[in-house]
Amino acid sequence: MHLDQPLSDAEFDELDDFLLSDRCADDVMTMDTLHGYLTALAIGPQEVLMAEWLPRVWGSRPEDTPKFKNGKEAERITSLIARSMNEIAITFEVAPKEYEPLFCEREHEGKPLLDAEAWAWGFWEGIQLRAEQWDEIFHSNLAPLMRPIYLLGSDELEEEETKLIDDPIKTHKLAIEIEAAIPHIHRYWAPKRKSAVEQVQRDAPKTGRNDPCPCGSGKKYKKCCGADTESEE
Repeated sequence: MHLDQPLSDAEFDELDDFLLSDRCADDVMTMDTLHGYLTALAIGPQEVLMAEWLPRVWGSRPEDTPKFKNGKEAERITSLIARSMNEIAITFEVAPKEYEPLFCEREHEGKPLLDAEAWAWGFWEGIQLRAEQWDEIFHSNLAPLMRPIYLLGSDELEEEETKLIDDPIKTHKLAIEIEAAIPHIHRYWAPKRKSAVEQVQRDAPKTGRNDPCPCGSGKKYKKCCGADTESEE
């Protein structure tokens, strides 16, 4: 199965059932939370490798990894999550207007209202993986567009802010605002987005002249790969 192939309804239900099963931790991401999380990763300022973001799907602790029946099942579920991520990323790349956040619905006084709290919490978790980079947009003219995500997704609201989300009608309006904001957030980061490779290169510590050469030769850096650099100076 190709990673760029969207999930079928049956595969969506398969992943949903697994995440809701007792083989996952209590704070595993549900499908709506996962969708928000993956959306933040897909449109944010910095590409994040799956090896870093996947563990948070399972829960907040290292021991929250699911109790898979076997390696084949682990590979299957991981593949479904990866394809969910790719589906979101490809949608933004080729048809961003077709993107739809996976909000829940609830009934209030006989009317269906959008419930984006779980989705927004997932998006907020995605922001936290690169909080320093995301900070820029909170100080830009798009800051008001980030506020509904903050109000519904953050668990660190001020007391007066909780009054803005204390009834279903208010949160329904915030959900509508979030859906309208996503294309603008995507366009803001698209020309600025950095690859994961750039981040790894920037974060890698500089090799000292007398350190072992990172190529694994066993020689000192200055006597191996660093020799060419020094001869050019």
